[in-house]
Amino acid sequence: AVVLAKGDEAMRSLQEFVREQKIDAAGLTAIGAFERAVIGYFDWATKDYKRIPVEEQVEVLSLIGDVAEADGKPALHLHAVLGKSDGSVVGGHLLEGHVRPTLEVIVTQPPAHLRKKKDPETGLALIALEKS
Repeated sequence: AVVLAKGDEAMRSLQEFVREQKIDAAGLTAIGAFERAVIGYFDWATKDYKRIPVEEQVEVLSLIGDVAEADGKPALHLHAVLGKSDGSVVGGHLLEGHVRPTLEVIVTQPPAHLRKKKDPETGLALIALEKS
């Protein structure tokens, strides 16, 4: 478990954690809240994320993702569903999340055969099951 506090930036803090712990494959889930965030929508044509700023306090209703090795280093891929004060939600790939008051993250390491590899067509890390 990793517990982030007010003022921590989630992506930077979690990237630091997986690097320090030498975690090259894991699943992550979390709940908590952000004072502001930036989520992304993957644009297939450009193979890049359209940035969507969320400039208000939001509940992290669901944060789920993984750690995969990319270019010899652990890389995070997280999706978030964020709840606004009016009950509406916004979601996408988490690019930034500024914690307020907390973010409680559970990190689970998978069996060795469930590893991700960079897919040449999309540039994304995808599970590559070895064929026998």
